[in-house]
Amino acid sequence: MFNIEQFRKYIIVPSLSKLQLYSNDAEELLVFTCAVESRGGTYLKQIKGPALGIYQMEDATYNDIWQRYIRFQNSLSMMLGLNFNASRMPEQDRMIYDLEFATAMARIHYLRVKEPLPKYDDVEAIWAYYKQYYNTVLGKSKKTESIKAYHAFLES
Repeated sequence: MFNIEQFRKYIIVPSLSKLQLYSNDAEELLVFTCAVESRGGTYLKQIKGPALGIYQMEDATYNDIWQRYIRFQNSLSMMLGLNFNASRMPEQDRMIYDLEFATAMARIHYLRVKEPLPKYDDVEAIWAYYKQYYNTVLGKSKKTESIKAYHAFLES
């Protein structure tokens, strides 16, 4: 599990700043997502599945983001090219070793959602947003376990 303060300072804040998408709400949603999906960075590849990186993004989601969203967002595409050396769709396994890139991809995933981000200090709202838009109703994540994982990550 990552040290939470270093994770915020050296991964999340720089990544979101490079996209010009930093906010406290976005930061906390990504902390929550990482806490639940990879147990705070413990897993870089899903044990019994295709998901990769600290946000455990599946290839279908990754491909969809690039093919149906990024390619139509000129300023976002330019930011990815300039700040992440990703003017074209990199191999998905880059999310295993490039934590800033993985963070950018998770933030872009949430960027596609029309509903505003939940407030950074409302863990119930963060859970609901994460569950609906990232984990989905078909996902295995459960509320009590997810919030517990989040609090454990905050204490690391």
